[in-house]
Amino acid sequence: MQAARLHEYTDDMTEGLQIDEVDRPHATGASDVIVEVEGAGWCQTDNHIIEGMWEEYVPQDLPMTLGHENAGTVVETGDDVEIVSEGDAVICHPVQTCGTCRPCRLGETMYCENDAFNGLTTDGGFADYLHTSERSVIPLPGGVDPVDIAPHADAGITAYHAAKKAVGELNPGDHAVVIGIGGLGHIGLQCLDAMSAARITAVDVKNAALDLADRYGADHLVNPTEADVPAEVESITDGTGAAQVLDFVGADQTTAYAPDVTAAGGDHHIIGYGGHIHEPAQALVNGEFSFVGNIVGRYAELQELVALVEQGDVDLHTSRYDLGDVNTVAEKLEHGEIDGRAVITP
Repeated sequence: MQAARLHEYTDDMTEGLQIDEVDRPHATGASDVIVEVEGAGWCQTDNHIIEGMWEEYVPQDLPMTLGHENAGTVVETGDDVEIVSEGDAVICHPVQTCGTCRPCRLGETMYCENDAFNGLTTDGGFADYLHTSERSVIPLPGGVDPVDIAPHADAGITAYHAAKKAVGELNPGDHAVVIGIGGLGHIGLQCLDAMSAARITAVDVKNAALDLADRYGADHLVNPTEADVPAEVESITDGTGAAQVLDFVGADQTTAYAPDVTAAGGDHHIIGYGGHIHEPAQALVNGEFSFVGNIVGRYAELQELVALVEQGDVDLHTSRYDLGDVNTVAEKLEHGEIDGRAVITP
C-alpha cells in the first residue's frame, strides 16, 4: 500500500513527507481493527511533527506514517472485537489505550501510560490502511460520510474538549472570545454556540475566516489588523471582559491578550501552540484569571461530538486532497491558505 511518511525532520514543508510503498497492516492481535482509510484530516500538528517540535515530548521512530484524524471502513478485525464488524464505517480516536493503567481506570484516557498515538508515535492514516484497536473506533451513524467527519477525530474533539470545559464556566449573559477561526476554531465556536447561552466574539486576521465565524453563530467579529482587540472586547463586554477565552492560535501575540480581555476569575484556554506565555505573575494575581492547557479530548467526548454532528449542530468546512498532495497541503497551511480543514483522501 502507499503511505505518506516522515523520514527526517525539516522546516521545508514542500518536501516534508515522502510517498512510500509499504506493507499493509493486518489484525494480528485479538483487539486489532484494520480500517481502509477514506479520509484523514491534515492538522497544524502535522506541520509541527515534520518540524520536529514533538521529538522531545514523545518517542518517534522514523520513518513514520503521519495522519491522526482518520475515518473509513473496517476491513479486518481481531478475534475478540465485538463493537464493529467488516464493512462498518468508523471514526478513529487517534489514541490507542491500554484500559488498565490508573489514568485509564479514572477515565482520563489521554494520560494512558501505555498509549500509542497514530501519526505521532506510531503509523497513522495518511495511507491506504490504518492499524488501530477496538478501544479507539466509533461506529458512524448512517448517512455520515467518513471523509467529511474525519477531522473531528482530533481537531473536533480537541475543540470540543476545550469548549466543554469553557461551557461549564459560562452563564447566560457571559461573553466568550474565540481567537482563530481556522481548522479547530470554527468547530470550537460552533460547540460553544450549541452548548451555551454566552455571547461570542470571534477574532481572526482573515476576513474569510470571520465570514465563516459569522455563518457559524458569532455575535461579534474583530480583525486585529483593523482594530485593537482589547479595546473592542472592553467595549463589547461593557468593561467586564470575557469569562472564557479559547485561543486556537497560541502565538505570543494572542496569549498576550489574556490580562486585557479575560474577566476576573476567567480562563484563557490554550489550544493552538507554537508561542509562549510571558505574563508577570502579578497580572494573574490581580485578575485572578488562569491559563488552561488543552489536549485531545477523550473517547467519550468523541462520541458526544459525533452526536452533535448527527443532530446538525456542528458542521465541518473542508477541502479534499489526494494522498500525493500532502506536501502541497502542508505548504498551504504554513502560509494560512486553507480555510477550515484539509482532508487527505488516500
